[in-house]
Amino acid sequence: MKKLLLLAGLAFGFLTAASAATKDSESENPLHQRATVLTRAMASKMQLDEGQYLKLKQLNLRMLSTMEDLKDRFAADPEIRDIRMAEAQTSYHMELALMLRPTQLTAYKQSQASMTALGLPSGR
Repeated sequence: MKKLLLLAGLAFGFLTAASAATKDSESENPLHQRATVLTRAMASKMQLDEGQYLKLKQLNLRMLSTMEDLKDRFAADPEIRDIRMAEAQTSYHMELALMLRPTQLTAYKQSQASMTALGLPSGR
């Protein structure tokens, strides 16, 4: 469970940083901007084809929307919010795994592992 929460936190941090990099584009709403930036970063690491890119962008947009909704709905109860976010993250990873080819899934897992390794504070 700690790994899922860590991954959710890392994903949120990455999305926040990516969102800051795309503030020039005012034509889309912030969730679409974040989904686009996240999808582009993932696509370059996993070498997605165009169909996979579009499916991944929809999946990322749905995930970001879900996370925002959970933050709003469970703002008063962080424990339940964290549990629901972990469940959403697990569902996201399952859908992503079904969409990717084995080599792409391996590339995704390697990039997640390197982000986790870099994001861990020392002493834990």
